Amino acid sequence: MFRPTKPIDQSGLTEHRALVEAINRRGVLRGAVSLGALTMLTGCDVSENDSVQQALRTVSAWNDRVQEAIFRPHHLAPTYRASQVAKPPRFNAHFSIDEVKPIDGVSWQLELAGRIADKRSWTAQQLYQLPEQEIIIRHVCVEGWDYIGQWSGPNLRAFLERVGADLTAKYIYFICNDDFTESIDMATALHPQTILATKYAGDRLADPFGYPLRLRTSTKLGYKNAKWIKAIEVTNDYRETFWSKQGFNWFAGI
Repeated sequence: MFRPTKPIDQSGLTEHRALVEAINRRGVLRGAVSLGALTMLTGCDVSENDSVQQALRTVSAWNDRVQEAIFRPHHLAPTYRASQVAKPPRFNAHFSIDEVKPIDGVSWQLELAGRIADKRSWTAQQLYQLPEQEIIIRHVCVEGWDYIGQWSGPNLRAFLERVGADLTAKYIYFICNDDFTESIDMATALHPQTILATKYAGDRLADPFGYPLRLRTSTKLGYKNAKWIKAIEVTNDYRETFWSKQGFNWFAGI
């Protein structure tokens, strides 16, 4: 089984595990307060009130439209010094770090679908041979924490052009090894600071952080940056994703 070139620091993973557990507890508390407030306003269980859910989704959709309308496709996010980079990066996923399933980098392939001329799959080694772009940007989580990360890999626009993707399409849809799904608008995909990351701080991504391929964009909240990517589709069809199905904003710009 193929492994990252640098061994994973187990002490670091233990630290991340504790952080994740603390974040989850804070998230539950915040969620309880929000749902409690809505319950008081509606006088019923929010989860069973279709009208409240519809109202919340309407507001969320309106927020998405506003964010998309004011998005500046060529405006660059702030960058930082290498000395400010968090090492290792902070683990975040919809499951615990103990549940991460290592990926065999030898057999792994990136599948392409949709409005792409050349749909041949890519191996990890082929991706590693492409020109790399490095960005040192801030990762912002919807839970309220952030860190500065140093990411390297092929520029997404350059990769889409290489495979003959339709750059006038509306969405880029990602399917991940854990069956997580996410999508971004084409303007974000073409942003100069959006890359397909294969390295962190100069080393190959480790299993817990999205190995062998993850999205890294400077213009989205953390949950939009799909990890453990196994397929990319270019499409004009909007489809709900893992988090949008749970009521999170789809555009999620920062």
